[in-house]
Order: sequence, then structure tokens, then C-alpha cells
Amino acid sequence: MLAESLVTRIRRAATGPSGITFVGSAARGSGQPYLRVTWSQLHEDARAVAAALQALGVAPGDHVAILSLTSRALVTAVQGVWLAGACVTVLPLPVRPGSLEEFVAQTRACLLHGDARLLLLDDDLAGFYEPAPGDPAVALLSQVQPGPGRPTAGDLEEMVDDPHRLAILQFTSGSTSEPKGVMLPHHVVVANIDGMLGAAGVDPATDVIVSWLPLYHDMGLVGMLSVSMSAGCSLVLAAPQDFLTSPGDWMRWLSEHRGTITAGPNFSWVLATRALRRMADTGERLDLSAVRIALSGAEPVDPDAVEEFVACAVPHGFRPSAVFCAFGMAEVAVGGTFPPPMRGMVCDAVDRVALESEGVARPADPGAPTTRRLPLLGRPIPGLEMRIRDPRTGVVLGERQVGELELRGTSLTPGYYRRPDLTAELFHEGWLRTGDLAYLVPGPDGGLPELVVCGRLKDVIIVGGRNIFPEDLERAVGALDGVRAGNVIAFGTGTRKGKESIVVVAEVRTDDALALRRAIHRRVLQVCGVPPREVVLVKPGTVPKTSSGKLQRGLCRERYLRRALAPADEPA
Repeated sequence: MLAESLVTRIRRAATGPSGITFVGSAARGSGQPYLRVTWSQLHEDARAVAAALQALGVAPGDHVAILSLTSRALVTAVQGVWLAGACVTVLPLPVRPGSLEEFVAQTRACLLHGDARLLLLDDDLAGFYEPAPGDPAVALLSQVQPGPGRPTAGDLEEMVDDPHRLAILQFTSGSTSEPKGVMLPHHVVVANIDGMLGAAGVDPATDVIVSWLPLYHDMGLVGMLSVSMSAGCSLVLAAPQDFLTSPGDWMRWLSEHRGTITAGPNFSWVLATRALRRMADTGERLDLSAVRIALSGAEPVDPDAVEEFVACAVPHGFRPSAVFCAFGMAEVAVGGTFPPPMRGMVCDAVDRVALESEGVARPADPGAPTTRRLPLLGRPIPGLEMRIRDPRTGVVLGERQVGELELRGTSLTPGYYRRPDLTAELFHEGWLRTGDLAYLVPGPDGGLPELVVCGRLKDVIIVGGRNIFPEDLERAVGALDGVRAGNVIAFGTGTRKGKESIVVVAEVRTDDALALRRAIHRRVLQVCGVPPREVVLVKPGTVPKTSSGKLQRGLCRERYLRRALAPADEPA
């Protein structure tokens, strides 16, 4: 099959009856709680945007950056950039309180490193960004939208589709390192979309995708928007700030619009669970019976969190089999491994000591105190293959042996933009090194092996020859009263004797800091048998996170060493 571009797919999908429904603040300007636009209508508007970009000097191969809140104008502009033959970068918005100077500096770094020809700036954000000498040209997002006296779809100079042209320059969220630009040509994105559609059994005629995920994240831009736009699926799109303000609205959108597919990181399912508990207290009833894929990805899946969500969602008609634990990353566009649809969560129970000390996932009693439960994340989507390799010896490992996950296939990035050094480190003999520690297990259906991820290679804390996974400590500490779940970071730091020790940083709300420190100390000791060197309590909003909400352990460790995270006796 010949490679195709996103543009070819978008044109084809624009002939169908489906479309996109903007809800909440994403429908701003419409005067209504929601705004429905067919893909055909949006495509006509995007052609006008493309003509306006051409009038501003944008040529095929140029890079166009967009800094905007989720809206019809943003979605139209993304497609317009592609129709003009250019590459799009959707820039991240701040998700936590911080200095305006830091946000502007990060934005400018992405613009300059990504060689942006033009920045399209949301009118509501214009006051936050002041162009400096050397910055790319800036145009307000409203100035390229269709309107009186502006270019129309008929003014568009049609571009020759090139599947090998860059479609997206995706800046990674920097959970373990500084953000870097992942190059995603059209053919890579299309191959990944095809693989996900096939693995998830998506039917554009009947499936309804519901998403609040930010469009500056690969799961939002590729996994939700690009899939819908290029396959002709119905999409209900909200803004991330709407979800964060009222997590229960996510469940309400699924109910109201009969959503069948949705996705979110682990923390979002925790927030949804809390919202469903409040609904139970007030007697509010939803209908979640149409959901067939509730994807949990982008960060480690917590089995306990999944089970708590299911327990709260079942009274609203949710089917436990709809839970869909998956693996993905920007370097493969988004989708890596998918489980069979409607199987539900399946966990592998392994001995924690053997996992940490021997690098072997030895089956164990699920109820034993030293057992760790890890969700199976399925098999590579069509077009990809996987293997586990020992990062020290280079030996390819067998089932239940822990090593680095490597991927190969049709939807791999060619590398990082203008970073040949990082690109060289990313690949090994044609295989993409994910940086994830994982192992393979026989599938429950007796078929090919499935993936289990147990941690990030760079985040592992090595104490006495053991690989201690920070996720285990963070979840255990996050379950304590007074600690903000999802806002705990554990990392290793060297001692004077050259050995590594454990530090825990936790956002808390409590009047008794001393008692909480002691409780955290005991919990860490219970989980891994090693006492923490220090427990640092900080105020809410302090723990560093990426633009997509992932914990930044490396940055937290750096701030700790600089004493920028000093212990607080009165953290709240």
C-alpha cells in the first residue's frame, strides 16, 4: 500500500456526515453550551485558513507554531497548516502556577529551536507573549480565520501532497529530560492512525470519541483529533481546563453524547472517581453504557485506581471490560501497544523483591505483602514490533526478564529535530529505545506475548543492588491522609559514601507536619524495606510537572539539591 498524507485522508473524511462537537469553553463565541461543526464545514474553513497562511508567506515545508486554548479556531488552524503544506507545532500552555517569565522563555525556546516561520497566537493569550528581536512573525489566530475581506477557500493554491513531509513537530513533555522536538512526517502519523484504528476496532460510522486532552500533547493531537479528523469519526472536544475545573463533566459528556471511546492519564481517572463519588452522594445518574474503550495511558497505570473507578462507574452502566490499558509515546506518534478491546484490565502479580534484585518478573500470590501488580498493556499495534533488551549487555531477553523496551516498524519518528546527538542515542540497530523498563508475558488468550512496563530506566533508584521503582513509593505515600495523591515524587540521591538513598517530596495539606513525615517514613520503609534519607513536605502546586501533567522527577531532584525544595514545617 502506497504511503498517504494526512491531507489525503482529511479530504476523504470531509465528504462524510460526521463532525466535531465543541463543548464547554471550547465552544466559546458560539453563545451555546456546545457547537457542532461537520468535518465538511471545518474543511472548507481550513482551506480559507490555509489561503490566509499562504498570503502571510507560509510555504510548503515551513513550520507554523500555534499557542491557543482549545477552540474551533485552533482545530481549524491545525488543519489549515497541513493544507498549506506546512508542519504544525501546538505549543504547551502552563498547567501549574508559575512565573510568566518562565512560560515565555519556554515558549520562545520551542519557537527558535523548532525554526517556526510563524506563530499563530490566540487573541486571549496575546497579552502574555511579547515578541522579541529574532522571534518569528506573529499573527493573531482570529486574523487567519474566514471572514469579510479575508482569503477564502477558493484562494487556496493547492499543494502537492508529500507523505514524507513533516506534519507535526511534537515537543516532548520533558518528564525525564529537557523538551525536544519529535519529528513526525505524514506517513508516520498515518501509519500509526491506521494501526490504532485496526487494533481498537474503530468504526467511524458508530464510534463517538470524547476528549478533553490538550492538543499540545500527542494523545490529544494525534490520538483524539487527528484520528477523528482523518477517519471521519464523530468527536466531542472539550478544553483541559474545563476537565480540571470540573472532572465530573468528562463523565457527563460521555453520557450526554453517548461516547464510545475516551482516554486519559492515570491521574484523570482518579479525579473522575472522586467526581462519581460526589454524584452518588447527590443522587445524580449518568449513562456510561455506550463506552467500549476507556483508555488509560501516558503515565503508569495504577491497578487500584482503575478498580476504584470501575466500582464507582458501574452503577452508571459502565462495563468493566471497557477498561483499556495501553502504552504509547510521542516517538511512535502516540500508539504503541493495545490490548484486545472489551477485555478489561488484566494484571500480572509478581514478587517485588525478585523484580528489584534479580530483574525477573516471578509470579506471586496477588495478596502477598511483597507482591506488585502490573497491568498488561497488550501487543504492538499493526505495523510495529517489540522486544526487550538488556541495556548493559545488549542481549535480547526472554519472557519475564526485565530490560529496556525497544520498538521497530512503520510509525517510528526519524529522530529529534536538529539534534543528531539525541537521535543517535534513540536508536539501536534500527530499533527505537523507549527508555522504559519492561518485560513480556504470555497473553491470557494463549497468543503472542504482551507488554508489561515496570518503570523508567532513568528514574530507577538503585539501593544495595536493588532497582527500586519510584512509582511504588509515590502511590503508597499518596494514599496517606493529608498527602495530595498524584503529587508525590520519589528519587535517588548520592550520599557521602557514594551510595544512593531515597528522598520523597510530597505536596500536603496538614497542620501536623511532624506526624505526617513520620507516617511517610514508615510507609516507604514498609514498601521497599529502605528508610528514606529525607521527607520533604511542600505546598500544593510545588511539585514540578510537565505540560501534560507528568511528574518531573529529574527537575525535582535538581531543585532539591539546590535546596529550592526546602522542608516546610507548615506546608499548608
